[in-house]
Amino acid sequence: MLVGAGLLGSVAFLLDGGRGDASSGEPEARGAAPVTPVPRPTPTPTPTPTGIDVPSKGAGTFVTAQAGGAKVGDGPRPLRYVVRVETGLDISPARAADEIADILAAPRGWIRNPAYSFRLVGAGQPHDLTVTIATPGTADDLCWAGIRQDTQGEYNCEVPGGVVVNLRRWVEGSPTFDGPIHDYRALIINHEMGHFLGYTHTTCAGPGRPAPVMMQQIKGLHGCVANAWPHDENGRFVTGPRVR
Repeated sequence: MLVGAGLLGSVAFLLDGGRGDASSGEPEARGAAPVTPVPRPTPTPTPTPTGIDVPSKGAGTFVTAQAGGAKVGDGPRPLRYVVRVETGLDISPARAADEIADILAAPRGWIRNPAYSFRLVGAGQPHDLTVTIATPGTADDLCWAGIRQDTQGEYNCEVPGGVVVNLRRWVEGSPTFDGPIHDYRALIINHEMGHFLGYTHTTCAGPGRPAPVMMQQIKGLHGCVANAWPHDENGRFVTGPRVR
């Protein structure tokens, strides 16, 4: 259902095999036997509730934002993206697009890497990837269709041609992340966009250190401190041991 990605997105998918946050390894068969849960630390306060309703499943149709902006970042090839929201949700596609554009333009974001730049484009414009915000049931359907991974009504994923954001995570955040909901949304976008760019899952590099953005922070911080950005305040890339 997502528009086909450009060359870089296709390469990223081949490198990573497609990834959602339901698994740290290969895509999980839908309906497979449950995996033993990863222990979580004592929950910290969740991001401020938004009061937005989260239906279990929506219409399965989408409204694409009529939005646009200038290229951000110095990479030689801008990745053009559109933002769409499932029909009938209490979320403005234009506002969601603006929020995502702010995340991708942030100094600690992916634009710090000289290979990448981004440009928000509107409905009907040529684009390289689609960012979709969908109800848990629809997100599950899209992730299953894209990468054959069961996201269990809880997780986001990266699929050929874009990323899928579970409305529950967009609205409610995560019990492992303390801070404003916009910061958690930054983690969602930066994590899934990282997959699109070819990055795989990493884990905590040591107690008290910032969690890598490519860590599945919703499954536990393992001694790290929650972090929404690929780079620290000094511009250093935040990473850790690769998950195999």
